Amino acid sequence: MNDLEAHAPATLANHETDVDLLRELVSHLRANRTQLRQEWARRITEAQLLTAMSKDEIFKEATSVYDNYVEALKTGTLEALQAYARNLSERIIPRGVETHEVVGIVLLLRDVLARSLFAKYRSDFALLNRVLDAYETAANRIANTVTVGFVQERERIILEQQEAIRELSTPVLQVRERLLILPIIGAIDDQRARQLTEQLLRAIRTNRAKVVVIDITGVAAIDTNVANHLVQTVEASRLLGATVIVTGLSPKIAQILVTIGVDLTKMNTVGDLQGGIEEAERLLAYKVIPGGTKASQT
Repeated sequence: MNDLEAHAPATLANHETDVDLLRELVSHLRANRTQLRQEWARRITEAQLLTAMSKDEIFKEATSVYDNYVEALKTGTLEALQAYARNLSERIIPRGVETHEVVGIVLLLRDVLARSLFAKYRSDFALLNRVLDAYETAANRIANTVTVGFVQERERIILEQQEAIRELSTPVLQVRERLLILPIIGAIDDQRARQLTEQLLRAIRTNRAKVVVIDITGVAAIDTNVANHLVQTVEASRLLGATVIVTGLSPKIAQILVTIGVDLTKMNTVGDLQGGIEEAERLLAYKVIPGGTKASQT
């Protein structure tokens, strides 16, 4: 539960008179359900919101949102609406619906319902003010709940997508029994460096690897923190029983390693990936058959 939900009132109404007014509002909104949801769906289309969805889909979702909205007004609680907001977000975010669209449609619904209430109670100005005060307080909390639910779900999906992209960008490949290759391409920041280490150590344990070739030919530069992380990865792999061979070390990266005090004589480095694989096969006691592609272990 987030801070907004944790501190949200248990009910949408704060006074007994508000409860009575909200009950009357619910009756009005249910009696005019067809007309009001149609008006809301029309205004969504006119405002060019939810453009990734068809008119039929918009009307279907508008109906569900409207009913959940009115139900929250009736019960005075937000739990069911929170659950529905999460479910709605899961369905529409993959369709490309943006945060501003969700905020927009919720505000449009609030406006459509407020106009309906104004038309009903405009003959009694004092009552109209009381009705709008009760409604706007509840409507603002409902709008906040739906928006927060959408943003949280969107952030969760973005984090999952980022994690998937990072995993795809740092694949650990098994090319021989007990031999892994980790080709790294592109920029490395602290987060990717940590994720890289976790993936590699997991792969070493899963495949019972004895030798790992880390190829950084595709890495233009690394900072001191990432360089330290690379050294720690080599040491952690050694603790799991795997020897690490680093290939593709550029002069700039080598200089950074020297600057931070890394003893390169303790790090197994080879010029290129092919040389690294050959060194790995030697360590594994593979015998390479000249002119062939198969290697056998003695």
